Amino acid sequence: MAPVANELSSVGGVLEPLQTADSIEGQIKELGNLLERSGNLPLSLIGFSWGALLAFIFAARFPSYVKKLILISSGVFEEKYAERIMDARLSRLTGGERIELNALIDILNDPASPDKDSGLARLGRLMSKADAYRPLPGGDENLEVRYNIYQSVWREAQDLRRSGRLLEIGREIRCPVVAIHGDHDPHPPDGVKIPLSGVLRDFRFILLKKCGHRPWLEQEARESFLKILKNELI
Repeated sequence: MAPVANELSSVGGVLEPLQTADSIEGQIKELGNLLERSGNLPLSLIGFSWGALLAFIFAARFPSYVKKLILISSGVFEEKYAERIMDARLSRLTGGERIELNALIDILNDPASPDKDSGLARLGRLMSKADAYRPLPGGDENLEVRYNIYQSVWREAQDLRRSGRLLEIGREIRCPVVAIHGDHDPHPPDGVKIPLSGVLRDFRFILLKKCGHRPWLEQEARESFLKILKNELI
């Protein structure tokens, strides 16, 4: 999210936390401690992808900290929508890429595999390709990947979603919530719009045309996305 943080610095101060805890509770505490030290509460909280789900949980837990919640390309909130994500991604990969994807999944599922961080990083690059509509060149990120954190946190998130508790948490959110989502994102837009419309008091959903999972890297959607996001923060 660094490119987005850089853009938003033109309209106000920005924090871009990097989460390192290996549990949802740990990441919530990390985020809470950082925001407390900022001395500028309540604030607008923006979450992307998994970060959108984390921000959703955080806003429910600490409503006095968040004056507006913005969810960018959020993960879906009910399991029935999640079942469609991988099929959409696979349909956008070449035959060779699908073979490589299956090989990487085998590596990650093998307890004896020595370098799962590199395997997860490569898997992430394949998914980014499948997730995009028409990306701008040079958008790859060189971030450290930690498989143990991903595995632990995502397992908890899946359990929350399957049980229905993830969506139910939203009833505790008091602030306005805005979801921004691309129409080409393999995470189905209805998996965000429909569930959240039923539990949030003040909710708006904005669908971006010709846009994949990372709007700020999309040729057609970048400018409209940044304009919408900045307007929501003014």
